[in-house]
Amino acid sequence: MSAESEELYSLLVPLSDDRLIVPRACVAEVVRFSKADAQEGAHEWMLGTVNWNGRPLPVVSFEGAIGKDIPVITGRTRVVVFYAVTGQLKTGYFGVVTQGFPQLVRVNRDVLKLESKDGWPEDAPVLCRVRMINEYPMIPDLEKLEAMLARESLQA
Repeated sequence: MSAESEELYSLLVPLSDDRLIVPRACVAEVVRFSKADAQEGAHEWMLGTVNWNGRPLPVVSFEGAIGKDIPVITGRTRVVVFYAVTGQLKTGYFGVVTQGFPQLVRVNRDVLKLESKDGWPEDAPVLCRVRMINEYPMIPDLEKLEAMLARESLQA
């Protein structure tokens, strides 16, 4: 197998004081943030829904979902639209607010090394933190985040 076939196109997603790293194939689109319609009684990390391509898109703050402060929305704020893969969300997609545009990177096993499996609440949607040259991004548990969103939808 060639080295090129063992590489994975990924996105470094900027958060307020951290980064996520996700496979590019998980992302449908990156769009400018527009004011979300909040759901009454939802957790603070559930920012509400925005109109995306004529359909409602649930949007979350990843920082809020892991117990940190929800960042201020600025002109640089974007929404990374993820494919919902577990079938728990009727919309088929969900969005995560970012603090800027994600950066495309190619990674392989020589570049990524496991750094930590803790440092956040036990129920947080995080698989681990990795070391990638001079970066230490988190790998989110997108299935867990999707399940958290599905529970929010049922409570609303």
